[in-house]
Amino acid sequence: MKKSFLITLVSILQFFTLNLISLAQVQKISLADIKEIKKVHQLNVGIRAKAKSINSDFLVFSKNLKETKKVPLVIYLHGAGGRGNNIESITGQVAPLWRGIAKNIDTPCIVVAPQCLREARGGGRGGWKYEELNEWLNQLKATLPIDLKRIYLTGNSMGGYGSWLWGGNSPEHFAAIAPIVGGIGPGGPKDVTKELDEWAKNLAKVPVYAFAGAKDKVVPAERSERMVAAIQKAGGKLAKIKVYPNEGHGAKRLVLSSEEFYKWMFSKKRK
Repeated sequence: MKKSFLITLVSILQFFTLNLISLAQVQKISLADIKEIKKVHQLNVGIRAKAKSINSDFLVFSKNLKETKKVPLVIYLHGAGGRGNNIESITGQVAPLWRGIAKNIDTPCIVVAPQCLREARGGGRGGWKYEELNEWLNQLKATLPIDLKRIYLTGNSMGGYGSWLWGGNSPEHFAAIAPIVGGIGPGGPKDVTKELDEWAKNLAKVPVYAFAGAKDKVVPAERSERMVAAIQKAGGKLAKIKVYPNEGHGAKRLVLSSEEFYKWMFSKKRK
């Protein structure tokens, strides 16, 4: 009986090992199309000193760019699971966005993604901070061929919160923002910022398309609904929301596979 148990245990271990190898191979293949267009850039010394919650490395996706032509910039802010100091770990989160753009948009563009550190340089918990993101964006503007009237911001979960935070404090940068299942408070998924009305006032003239899942138990859809309602109350006629009735916190997969999302975003241009 002991021999039979050992054989069974070995078989189970082999099963899981083979599945892990298979999963790694699938992931490797699934990101093969990204390899040639993804580059790792670094914060310059001055920006690194100011942006203490942002990894020194960040991702830049681009293809067939001409140095003389300015192109749209899409910024993606990852969720809490992407925090850390290994920039490669967020590639899989950004890849669906790049593929969606390649499939639905003919215009060349650049996609960039910073990584939020778990612990900020110098100590303290890392998090999306709009002041630091502004510093990073200054570097992007100085080093990449960006059409400054077509900078688009999106993010998922914690990155959705980052999109509300950044857009709500520095709306002048963006032609459009599209937070996905994002919270609206610094204290966690269900927190609500005390600056809600100020964010709403600032976003009243920016095209906003928020996305949420009606069955989301992590970040209630009501948070996105509340933010959009506040923007509309502040006079914003360009803000709208889509709530997927049968989706939870994973609504991102539907958003990034939707032609509507990309057509809406790339149709916007800052005056």
